[in-house]
Amino acid sequence: MRRVVPADFPPPVDPVKEFVRRQSDPENERVEVGIAIVGGGPAGLACANRLLQLLAGEPELSERLGEVPVAVIEKGKVCGAHNLSGAMMRPSGLRQLFPQLDPEDWPTYGQVDKDSVYWMLTANMAVPLKPTPPPFRNHGNYMVSVAELSRWMAEKAEQAGAYILTETAAAELLVSDGVVRGVRSGDRGRGRDGQQLGTFQPGCDVTAQTTVLAEGCWGHLTGVAIREFDLAANNEPQVWSLGVKEVWKVPRPLDRVIHTLGWPLRYRAKHREFGGSWIYPMGAERVSLGFVIGLDHTDATVSAHDLLQQFKQSTLVRGILEGGERVAWGAKAIPEGGYWAMPKLSAPGMVICGDAGGMVNVPILKGIHYAIHAGIMAAEEIVEALKVCSSDLRSYERRVEDSLIGRELYESRNMRQPFARDFFIGGATANAMLISRGRLPGGRWTNHRDADAPMSIGTKKDGYPKPDGKYAFDKLSSVFMTGNATRDGAPNHIRIQRHVPRELAETWRWMCPAGVYEIPEDAPERGDVDVIVNYTNCVQCGAITAKGGRLTPPEGGDGPLYQIT
Repeated sequence: MRRVVPADFPPPVDPVKEFVRRQSDPENERVEVGIAIVGGGPAGLACANRLLQLLAGEPELSERLGEVPVAVIEKGKVCGAHNLSGAMMRPSGLRQLFPQLDPEDWPTYGQVDKDSVYWMLTANMAVPLKPTPPPFRNHGNYMVSVAELSRWMAEKAEQAGAYILTETAAAELLVSDGVVRGVRSGDRGRGRDGQQLGTFQPGCDVTAQTTVLAEGCWGHLTGVAIREFDLAANNEPQVWSLGVKEVWKVPRPLDRVIHTLGWPLRYRAKHREFGGSWIYPMGAERVSLGFVIGLDHTDATVSAHDLLQQFKQSTLVRGILEGGERVAWGAKAIPEGGYWAMPKLSAPGMVICGDAGGMVNVPILKGIHYAIHAGIMAAEEIVEALKVCSSDLRSYERRVEDSLIGRELYESRNMRQPFARDFFIGGATANAMLISRGRLPGGRWTNHRDADAPMSIGTKKDGYPKPDGKYAFDKLSSVFMTGNATRDGAPNHIRIQRHVPRELAETWRWMCPAGVYEIPEDAPERGDVDVIVNYTNCVQCGAITAKGGRLTPPEGGDGPLYQIT
């Protein structure tokens, strides 16, 4: 059985050379703002809201920041258009950001009253784990759609005076004299080969006194900044998982939050299949369900989308969905490297917040409240720095380290890594860390890049169900449900080597939840093959960047338009 390492086939891209701009446009051609926030998700919008709260009491500073003191740059059609999560949110972030609001005014589906966790032995055998393991206890947390949450937070920010530029991709990082000076937006109206069409609009420089990178998972400029300023020196490499989610309208309300472990994943260490599922109620009429799989797996035919379709064949899930209708679908990568993989969170003139900085706690399946807290802390430290005209924001890093984000991620710092060795060893190690509050096992366990996992064509695909339009669906009909608005003639935003070993081509084909990568029917069964890239299908989940390719910003406004994910 031949094995191929994706990292041996790097994408044709030089991030620092292509995406760092050293000289900005003439003053009369650029847009000047006080603080530029890249990303209209929970982290960026928490930062915007908190900045405006603080600036209301700092009129001199607000005036010095100009006519647009706070601008949010969002590549989706609206804030939340590209946001997707489980999502079970701890309330601490929103309570701190909007202390005057009653939680009943938040855009949630209520609090959790009951939890259940099942060990799935087979499709027809689910063993309840009692008592509920501590990481899965969600009593008091809130069920949300992160897309809806982002739109609500954007409305609050606009009401407070934020300028929100939607359908605007941040394509380049403006850097001069070792300081981040803002970003350059991407061009619009180019053809497949980069030629200017009749609708062409060039990008422009958005200069700022401070720049906040809150781009979410696989932030394009975040990756560039990490390389430019060497922010990940001595860190473990970041690792990722891919989650595929559906929302169903159901005839019977679900009265609890459900998580599962086990089937349809395999336990043997050689497969490195780490993941699980969730099923959450969204009010009385809808449920959110999804499946997450680590991207360090080694079988090229592992597919998060198809695992979810297989999972829905189980007796447990069928009993919940029976008589229901699928109303939404989406996919997103998740940073799982934890504490050791977090980069430094600041450079002169810039900070990083939320998923872009790896602020996800995998054992407790939480990240939204971290994003909000990080946005708040970034805003407060930015204001203090700007008062004294400083671009030094290292105080933000120290504050995150000393906050609940740093403390909780440190306690779980070695929980994800052991699962790469063996599922049961990983479970035992995670329990030891949980019981000892992170003291055991000590030391620093290493991560290995997802792209370093050797891939071979295995048999995982043999268990996937055929689409029936009732419980199991194909990828293209799923992409249609996202409202994907990528223009047919837009330039390709995906970088991969096009002529690669069959094992790598199959990895990309099965991994992608949107059916972006195809292998020609007449391609040889062994050896190298050409890969067809249907980039207009892309929902910008980011998984390709973990497995040997590179996702770059599409044209502003392209991609999904998530509503209730």
